[in-house]
Amino acid sequence: MSKKQSTYTEEFRREAVKLLESSGKSVPELARELGINEKSLYRWRAKYGPSSARRQTDTQPDERDEELARLRHENEVLRQERDILKKAISIVSRSQP
Repeated sequence: MSKKQSTYTEEFRREAVKLLESSGKSVPELARELGINEKSLYRWRAKYGPSSARRQTDTQPDERDEELARLRHENEVLRQERDILKKAISIVSRSQP
């Protein structure tokens, strides 16, 4: 006799993950209480949990790449200015008696 595979709505899955996060219970414990498979709850947590929400709302990679390029360029300009000032100080300090 084969076991019928249960299907759960997305709302149920999200609520189960919220309950997992707020209750402080372990995945196996909550899975038993809800009557679902532990592996399912682990997958749902990965898909609907807080860390997945952060990944989805993060800035776009293009925006981050542009910002990174801008900051690298600014950093290089500041290093060059610092090096020029160091050389100028050493030249000025040598010429004074």
